Amino acid sequence: MVTRTGGTLGGPQLAALLSDAAAARPAYRSLARAISALILDGRIALHVRLPAERDLAAALGASRATVTAVYDLLRASGFARSRRGAGTWTDLPADHAPRGVARLLGAEDRAIDLARAAPEPPERLLTDALARVTSHLAEHTRTPGYHPYGLAPLRAAIAERFTRRGLATVPEQILVTSGAQHALSLVLGLLARPGDRVLTENPTYPNALDALRRARLRTVPVPVTDEGWDAEITESTLREAVPSLAYLIPDFHNPTGRLMPDATRARVLRAAARSGTWLVADETLTELALDVPPPAPFAAHAAPGGGAQVVTVGSLSKTHWAGLRVGWLRAPARLVTELAGQRVATDMGGPVLDQLLALDLLTDTDDPLPSRLALARERRAALTAALAAHVPGWRWRTPPGGLALWVDLGEPVASALAGRAREYGVRIEGGAYFGTDPGVFEQRLRIPYTLPPDTLREAVRRLAAALADDRTRHPAPRPPHWIA
Repeated sequence: MVTRTGGTLGGPQLAALLSDAAAARPAYRSLARAISALILDGRIALHVRLPAERDLAAALGASRATVTAVYDLLRASGFARSRRGAGTWTDLPADHAPRGVARLLGAEDRAIDLARAAPEPPERLLTDALARVTSHLAEHTRTPGYHPYGLAPLRAAIAERFTRRGLATVPEQILVTSGAQHALSLVLGLLARPGDRVLTENPTYPNALDALRRARLRTVPVPVTDEGWDAEITESTLREAVPSLAYLIPDFHNPTGRLMPDATRARVLRAAARSGTWLVADETLTELALDVPPPAPFAAHAAPGGGAQVVTVGSLSKTHWAGLRVGWLRAPARLVTELAGQRVATDMGGPVLDQLLALDLLTDTDDPLPSRLALARERRAALTAALAAHVPGWRWRTPPGGLALWVDLGEPVASALAGRAREYGVRIEGGAYFGTDPGVFEQRLRIPYTLPPDTLREAVRRLAAALADDRTRHPAPRPPHWIA
């Protein structure tokens, strides 16, 4: 759930988000810290009026004095402001950035950054491609430069890739976007309305969750465990909830790394066809197959004429470089036309130079992927060996692909450990960040293997030291002005 900017948050709504925090002591400090975290995460929007003190106290079963202290603490820390007679509104302190923004900016210090699963770019490959496309760019400067569908040759190249992977595709079924996240946002804007249900995996990709919340959609979670997906639960959820959309990461799922079996894919497609649910398959990680053959497109498992409605999104972010903001979606041609009309209202078309670079990289005979996969295997091995040596009590399933381990710590200390790790020079996200609801996956950490082996080994040594720090399991009381 997320409130919209300028709206009002009711007492029961806020209390539902604070159920775990209300039980902690001192309650006022725990509640204020939880509200500030919800604001930073985007679960509570900025400039939203908070419930009246009396209403929130009744919803929480707390005293009004406790809620008064919560609001005082929020105002003192900059997470709220009040106007006499108008109420209390959410705000953002001048020295804070929304959590999604902060993760993308990276560390200002020299901390080892494990918060992002983004491999470094193949620098020589990009510079060589840039040199090759310079002459082609000159040709495009004689045109207006607007391509709401994407450059025609790039659409054709992406369609050909789908066809080679086993899903016959024509360029009219491709829309080039500014990354997979942009593709998802376009689909949500066209196929869902505020209040609609959307089936999501739990855990899942945090930026996708953020897009769903900001579109004011209601998530209906289905679990992804160490064993993967439960087809029966997914089928029954589609049947009973009848969601408008389902967002899935079937290939090397983020964050668990699981690969959905072919039989489960077929069952999910049939169930979605029966419920009339659009399936959005995020294949951003599909090509990062380390121990298995690259999977066929999710939509290729749909029965001919079976009625399944599938939108596939992908990008070059994980295989080439996240800074090359080029992604795509594959959908029925008519839907692609409607989505192109919608994207004109936001960006009118992607940068021509980026698309020319993407076209060159996709059609270059010198494919960098095999060497990048070999590097990922080496780094994964270094990470697992370091974890076994320094934190032998932690457990994980080695994923057959992708970029990260989903580690079970054996105790619910992930958020505390992530906070303490900053003092030891490591930035990492606790498992709760990947959950559809607050307070879950406190026993989990997502640890990417996208850094050099020596850096990963040092990161694990620092995490082990942070875990051994008694303050991780028994945090000292924070001063009253501290919240975030």
